[in-house]
Amino acid sequence: MRVGRLFALLLLAFLVQFGCAEPMESPEPTTVSRGETVILLHGIARTSSSMWRIESVLRARGYEVVNLDYPSRKGSIDELSDFLGQTLATCCADPDKKVHFVTHSMGGIVVRHHLARQHPPNLGRVVMLSPPSGGSEMVDLLSDNPLFELTLGPAGQELGTDSSSVPRQLGAVDFELGVIAGDSSVNPVFSELIPGKDDGAVSVENAKTPGMTDFLTLPYSHTFIMFSLEVIEQTIHFLENGVFDHREEAS
Repeated sequence: MRVGRLFALLLLAFLVQFGCAEPMESPEPTTVSRGETVILLHGIARTSSSMWRIESVLRARGYEVVNLDYPSRKGSIDELSDFLGQTLATCCADPDKKVHFVTHSMGGIVVRHHLARQHPPNLGRVVMLSPPSGGSEMVDLLSDNPLFELTLGPAGQELGTDSSSVPRQLGAVDFELGVIAGDSSVNPVFSELIPGKDDGAVSVENAKTPGMTDFLTLPYSHTFIMFSLEVIEQTIHFLENGVFDHREEAS
């Protein structure tokens, strides 16, 4: 009974960690267009609404934005990668129009998987927020339970830390990639089980991605990192400059 209750607690904490959203005000839009597109990919068990603040700020800065709602719980990462490819063929086929990506959590793994197979000539830069690039210890802990698989689907089973997991199999990226990891948690239960600094779902070390261009750690949780204006400003700084602004870090 105690084991069952512990699992229920962990699962509830996991769902809260990945499924919460925070209401924010939207910035005023601009009429100036950059002629560049940003594709947004949310995390597992979430929807495009979790990326709405990033979408609003990017649009206000003149970017065209595709905030993709993809079926994160209904396919493998390979199948979700195909879904992304179909979307790109529809919305971003113009080779003269640069296409960037901004992702949260598993969205980064989907993008890595797709770009490892198909590298579009108009690819710009990529920013990943809290990607489980080395896998997630919480998947290791919960993946054997049928309720976990039912809740998070096939892709959730593929995000462990063992060498056979999809993130561990992808290898180094060959594009400009900035990674922002969180080191604050709203989930002390999970943080106790994750080695080193973490955001409540992914350790800082496992957010690091082989071949990445730049890396930044900020004090936000996995759940809310995409709502932070600081994170959004750093994201745009990387899209425009190919590096993060490390001046605050150095002061």
